[in-house]
Amino acid sequence: MSASQNAALMDDLVRLRRQLHAEPEIGLDLPRTQEKVLAALDGLPLELSLGRSLTSVTGVLRGARPGPVVLLRADMDALPVQERTGLDYASRVDGVMHACGHDMHTAMLVGAAHLLAARRDELAGDVIFMFQPGEEGWDGSAAMIAEGVLDVAGRRPDAAYALHVFGAGVPHGVFSARPGTTMAASDGLDVTVVGAGGHGARPHRAQDPIPVACEIVTALQAMVTRQADVFDPVVVTVGSFHAGSRRNVIPDTARFEATVRTFSAPAKARIKDAAVTLARSIAQAHGLRAEVDYRDGYPMTVNDARETAFVADTIADVFDGRFRPLANSMPGAEDFSRVLQEVPGAFIPFGAGNGTDNHSPVVRFDDALLPDGATVLAELALRRSGR
Repeated sequence: MSASQNAALMDDLVRLRRQLHAEPEIGLDLPRTQEKVLAALDGLPLELSLGRSLTSVTGVLRGARPGPVVLLRADMDALPVQERTGLDYASRVDGVMHACGHDMHTAMLVGAAHLLAARRDELAGDVIFMFQPGEEGWDGSAAMIAEGVLDVAGRRPDAAYALHVFGAGVPHGVFSARPGTTMAASDGLDVTVVGAGGHGARPHRAQDPIPVACEIVTALQAMVTRQADVFDPVVVTVGSFHAGSRRNVIPDTARFEATVRTFSAPAKARIKDAAVTLARSIAQAHGLRAEVDYRDGYPMTVNDARETAFVADTIADVFDGRFRPLANSMPGAEDFSRVLQEVPGAFIPFGAGNGTDNHSPVVRFDDALLPDGATVLAELALRRSGR
């Protein structure tokens, strides 16, 4: 592309990203987001298809000659967060915000599609563009796989890549990756302690579930420090606790919900069994009953060693000094893990924020880095086709 074409693309990506940011959508049904993506891809030589059970967009770009199939993925959904950035393009939807940068990912993948279409004569093989709803707990990746995204080019991808911006934890403007486990598995633990309600003045005539549920919450934290290997960590976070209606009424039940994050299959198996046993046993010791539901969530995001080395070499060549190996696994979770269970590839963290963690109501991401992300995705597809 010429300098003027690059400048025009930059303007288009910023405009698209800000449009997406101002009108965020949650979950698997993102009709306005889908509409914007289709408009941004209009005119490109892509074979486009739409999801049936979710508002996904899939495009296939056919190269000039035979070669590998490469999948590039962007998630598109937002979060139930009330934005407080003060930006002039801040969310216009009450209680919904692109607080995880998925609007950045979507614009970058659109940019990669434009860059690759312009260099189609250099491309050997095919590129799949996977625009995915429902990453934030809806398992949109699994839904797209079930609908055939991995087979849309006529055969399975040889490699798959995804960028993810981070507001903190990765230096600004730096791309990173590591072989092996990159993101944690994330499971759900729901516990309902069942007692018997009564008057707050006479707790001995009731079976109070609240102190028992509190004891379980505290014991879960102690369990992590005593039953998990310090070099194979486990993170348990209770994010929701509900019980009672008035201060002088002992309720029948107390309920809490937690996430359990692990970095290996053995750690997950151990903690799953231990957490369920602990909750039931503590309740039983107090003469109450605990109903425990342990739900498997996103699996670990595991990068292929060979593809990670290729990512590192490519980025170092394109942007000198802007790739750094990721020292440790990250405790967040990702449903791109579903793709990496089927296809060798890499998940690539990208520092693009203001030093505030993702999911914060004040996190901001840097529009100036949109073309860099688009360039990396395009170069990975082009260079992978030449290997």
